[in-house]
Amino acid sequence: MYIHLILGFAGSFLVTVITGLVLIPALRRMKAGQTIREDGPTWHASKQGTPTMGGLMFIAGITAMCLLGGIDEIAAGDYRHIIILVFSLLFGLIGFLDDYEKVKKKRNLGLTALQKLALQTAAAAVLIFLLRLEGHLSSNLYVPFFNVTVRLPYPVYLVLAVFIIVGCVNAVNITDGIDGLAAGVSVPVALCYAAISAAWSAGTAGAGYGSVGLFSSAMAGGLVGFLIFNFYPAKVFMGDTGSLFLGGAVCATAFALDMPLVLVPLGLIYIVETLSDIIQVTYFKLSHGKRIFKMAPIHHHLELSGWGERRIFTVFTAVSTAVAILTYFAVRTRFTGMISG
Repeated sequence: MYIHLILGFAGSFLVTVITGLVLIPALRRMKAGQTIREDGPTWHASKQGTPTMGGLMFIAGITAMCLLGGIDEIAAGDYRHIIILVFSLLFGLIGFLDDYEKVKKKRNLGLTALQKLALQTAAAAVLIFLLRLEGHLSSNLYVPFFNVTVRLPYPVYLVLAVFIIVGCVNAVNITDGIDGLAAGVSVPVALCYAAISAAWSAGTAGAGYGSVGLFSSAMAGGLVGFLIFNFYPAKVFMGDTGSLFLGGAVCATAFALDMPLVLVPLGLIYIVETLSDIIQVTYFKLSHGKRIFKMAPIHHHLELSGWGERRIFTVFTAVSTAVAILTYFAVRTRFTGMISG
C-alpha cells in the first residue's frame, strides 16, 4: 500500500514537472497572461502578464497516475479515484472557461457569479449521484474528533452536501491569492487524506480505500511539482483552471472517504480566508464603507501589514500541516468504537 502511494506521489511529481517545462513557454507564446486586480496591492502589478492556467500541469500529473497507476484498482472494480478525478475535472473545466474569458477579454473578470454557481451546483450533484450509485457514500455525517455519526434524511444530506462542496471549492479558489499559497496549504491536506486511506485500508472494516489514497498521493506529488514553478516569485499561476480543480479534489476526496465534515478542521486555512472575505464585505455594507481588514481575504491584509509572500506561505502552510496531523490522529480509528447518533 505504502509503495503504491509513494509511486503515485513520485509519478505525478515527474509528469507535472515535465508538463510544466513544456506548458509555461507555450502559455507565454499564447500570451495567456494573468490580469491583476486594480484594487489589489500595488506591488502585485509586477505580476501582470505572468502566464496563468498553469494548473493544467498538476492536472496532467494527477490524471496520468489515476489512469496508469490505478489500473489494479480499476480491474478490482474500485472506481473511487476515477469519480474524484471526473468531479475535479468538471470543476477544472469551469475554471478553464473562466480563465479563457479573462485571457480573451484581457480583464480580471470571467464567467458571471450566477453562471459559476449553476455549473458548480450541477457538478456537485453529479459527484453525490456517482458516489451513492457506487455505494461509497451514505447519508450519515461522521463527526471527526468525536467518532460519532449523525443520521440525516437523504434530501437534507443532499442539500447540505451541495452547500459544502460549492463552499469548499470557492474557499480554495479564494486562498489562491499569492504565489504558492493554495498549493502549499493543500499539500498537507492531500498527504493527510493519503495517510488516512492507508490507515483505514490496513483494517478489514475500512478496506477498499486504496484508490482514494492513490489519488491523494498523486495530488500531493502534483502540487509539490507545481510549486517548483509557482513558489515566489511565481513563473506561472494555477488560474481558476487549477484552483477550481484543486478545490474539487479537496472536497471530493472528503466525500469519497464518506466524511465531508473532515473539511472543517482540515480546511481551516480555507475557512479563515473565506470568513475574512465575508466579514469584510458584510461590515463594509453595514457600516457604509468602513473596513475591518486593510484588504480581504486575510492574506492581503497581512501583505499590507508588512508580511512578505514567503512569510505568509510559510506560516499558512505550517498551520495547515499542524491541523492535518491533528486530523489524521482524530479519524484514523474511525472504524473502532464508533458511536451512532
